[in-house]
Amino acid sequence: MKIDLRYFASVREALGKADETVTVPEGVATVGDVRAWLRTRGGAWAETLAEGRALRMACNHEMTDAGTRLTDGCEVAFFPPVTGG
Repeated sequence: MKIDLRYFASVREALGKADETVTVPEGVATVGDVRAWLRTRGGAWAETLAEGRALRMACNHEMTDAGTRLTDGCEVAFFPPVTGG
């Protein structure tokens, strides 16, 4: 399944990219699974997306939690709890 990822504010700065389209591996079925899978990239990915770190998530422009199921072509966004204009 292909999904679009968006990174905002300090998350974007730490990861060095604003967006990407990825094909998630089998078994990655929720927004939380995406976060965990991205952490396996190591380095800034593991640190920025670490479990327990304050991070907001959205799926298809709606605030969500880790249990939200993915659909093919959906957009998942990660951003800090407070973002400025």
